[in-house]
Amino acid sequence: MVTYSYRCRQCGDFDVRMPMGEATGAWACPWCGTSAVRRFTAPQVRRGGDVAVRRAYEYAERSADEPEVVSAPPPARPPRVSRDPRHARLPRP
Repeated sequence: MVTYSYRCRQCGDFDVRMPMGEATGAWACPWCGTSAVRRFTAPQVRRGGDVAVRRAYEYAERSADEPEVVSAPPPARPPRVSRDPRHARLPRP
């Protein structure tokens, strides 16, 4: 379910939850019943759930006031070596 925002000229803004793609350009105001125009807003991303997303938000918040300064590129990693015998038969560049 997605939350869509509408604006009534008399009553103001309100939200309607419905399946994605089923929103129309106008919706009846729940208070006065007049036709309200759909508002296009930024997507509302929920915090929590996925650990990687939560860590990304925390990192962004920490670095907002005091960004980390990089003085050198990260150290080079050694090449990865596969122990799979099928990879030994692959053509080499």
